[in-house]
Amino acid sequence: MPGSSAAGPASPFVFARQEDFLTPVGNAVNGEFLADEEHVVRRLADAARLDADAAAEVQATAVRLVEAVRKAPAAKGGLDAFLRQYDLSSQEGVMLMCIAEALLRIPDDETADRLIADKIKAGDWSSHLGDSQSLFVNASTWGLMLTGRVIRLDPGDVAAPSGAVSRVVGRVGEPVVRAAMRQAMRIMGHQFVMGRSIGEALEKSLTGGNRRYRYTFDMLGEAALRTSDADRYFEAYRSAIGSISSRVGEYADFEARPSISVKLSAMHPRFERSHRERVLADLAPRLQELCVLAREAGIALTLDTEESERLELTFELLERVARDPRLEGWSGLGVAVQTYQKRALAMLRWLIGLARETRRTLHVRLVKGAYWDSEIKRAQERGLPGYPVFTRKPSTDVSYLACARLVLEKGPEIYPQFASHNAHSVAAVWHMAKRYGREFEFQRLHGMGEDLYSVVTSGDGLNVPCRVYAPVGEHEDLLPYLVRRLLENGSNTSFVNRIANESEPVENIVADPVAVVDGWDRVSHPRIPLPADLYQPERRNSSGLNLADGAQLRQLADRMQKVSRREWLAAPIIAGQDREGAVQTIRNPANGEEVVGEAQAADSSQATEAIGVAAAAQPAWNAAGAAQRAEALERAADLFEQQLPEFVAMCVREAGKCIPDSISEVREAVDFLRYYAARAREDFGRPLRLPGPTGESNELAMQ
Repeated sequence: MPGSSAAGPASPFVFARQEDFLTPVGNAVNGEFLADEEHVVRRLADAARLDADAAAEVQATAVRLVEAVRKAPAAKGGLDAFLRQYDLSSQEGVMLMCIAEALLRIPDDETADRLIADKIKAGDWSSHLGDSQSLFVNASTWGLMLTGRVIRLDPGDVAAPSGAVSRVVGRVGEPVVRAAMRQAMRIMGHQFVMGRSIGEALEKSLTGGNRRYRYTFDMLGEAALRTSDADRYFEAYRSAIGSISSRVGEYADFEARPSISVKLSAMHPRFERSHRERVLADLAPRLQELCVLAREAGIALTLDTEESERLELTFELLERVARDPRLEGWSGLGVAVQTYQKRALAMLRWLIGLARETRRTLHVRLVKGAYWDSEIKRAQERGLPGYPVFTRKPSTDVSYLACARLVLEKGPEIYPQFASHNAHSVAAVWHMAKRYGREFEFQRLHGMGEDLYSVVTSGDGLNVPCRVYAPVGEHEDLLPYLVRRLLENGSNTSFVNRIANESEPVENIVADPVAVVDGWDRVSHPRIPLPADLYQPERRNSSGLNLADGAQLRQLADRMQKVSRREWLAAPIIAGQDREGAVQTIRNPANGEEVVGEAQAADSSQATEAIGVAAAAQPAWNAAGAAQRAEALERAADLFEQQLPEFVAMCVREAGKCIPDSISEVREAVDFLRYYAARAREDFGRPLRLPGPTGESNELAMQ
């Protein structure tokens, strides 16, 4: 589409103000959003490094914790016990994940039934039966075997259940099996949930051995899809705060009281950067109302952090609450910080500055992060220049220690809460906190880490309080949370599995992550290529834009406005020459009054002429060879990428597409160009030698 150089009307795009792109929060934390992993991790390792004596003390404490856990009786229930039996290195563990995903995500029963019929028969479930003292493990195993629920097995079938399970499926049908599977998932899921209601969860927290822990309650629910969802979750948070307020008198001090955790995406159906103004206008008042209620109740409220593209918006909402005059002097406001993000240190520096400015103590829950798989896949799918998270687990552990040190050393305005199930991380935090004379608490997930934290909280252990992150809700809200936690913690490389595996040496489990990172020649994971290299060696992935970064949005907006200030004209091109045709006015389908430009349509004679020119050129194009033709396609792909903002502007104005879809349109064109270039080299570059009789040569060539 050739463009005229004549000056056109003012830009038709009405973008947000400069400050809506480049916010103070974004300027402070986004500098290392997708930074080079090598540089970031080496710098974090230096920040986390302890001197030899301190490192030895941490190591000794970590060893003592692991040995104490291994000497203690195994937990009788909870997810720890389940993961010891079904880790993701086992066939049954993988199948369990498949089934859970099927039940959660497959919309129709028929497809779910087919997957269950395929997977459930292949597992060696009987090998897990009786191996654990946990009622949870054995109940789940029996549920997964479908025994004792839908059919009675004879003793011979118990010893060799695969044939019996096959007969069960054939006899009662997959719908019954599906119902049994859902029941097994309920058994697993309720090990993650403190109670179906906040009242039930509070009662449970005050009974028996649960009294040794503090609690923060999370009302189960993933992102709201509709306004009605958001309203329901908001009311659930209001109700939970009211229920907790009626019990605060039963606790010794403010920090010992139960608190509430809030997932912002559950309270707004468009909690994303592209709807920033709407989210701030709609959600900030609701969040401020919840915080006022929490202050009146005398409890703390913490904002959960979610996917990396939601971080900046989360911090903007946090700042609005922190600067609300009604909340002056309240020291219960908090936020979670994910240390698997490359921006973690920048986040903490900004939080320390905010706490100083607003003269308050902020609660900071330091976590390692629960969305790693999706963060990696989204960056690859979007063609980003890097990843927002580290690609190797020890790098996250190093980041965690560097962040812990910053908070303990330079953040007296922060009340630190350290969430970890890793003995070395726990030991390192404990020693650093003693060195800097800071009070703090540990945190763990409900149903996990009980063996470790029974030692940590005891008087002859580390004698440090621990808060349990305890979900509350009904079964319909449980499965998404359950699958995420199983994926997060189910790997056999996770600490939950390794601490109980007596065949693994203790020194391996409590290895200093700084020393591990120091021993690497290359920081990034060798089997996780950068998004640009996802399809190598065949071809380069198309480049996308990080639309969660205001600086990139601003650059995109500037170039879109620039290209749209000129008049757009399109005409037939035959043999490199512009031709004239019937003039057609092109209007923006999203705004019928806006004229995008003019297009001159080719007539039938021009189309016939163009086909003739192409046919005449074909022999020379074919004779040019595969390499030259592939290079031409790749040059076109590179030019498309260089002009991406201009093409996006055209897609938006001429086709009425939104910006993310327009970027995808351009990237698809780039991907096809590079794909066909690769196929040209592979399929047309050289003949394929075929096997044949001695003395005969056969080749297959394509043109």
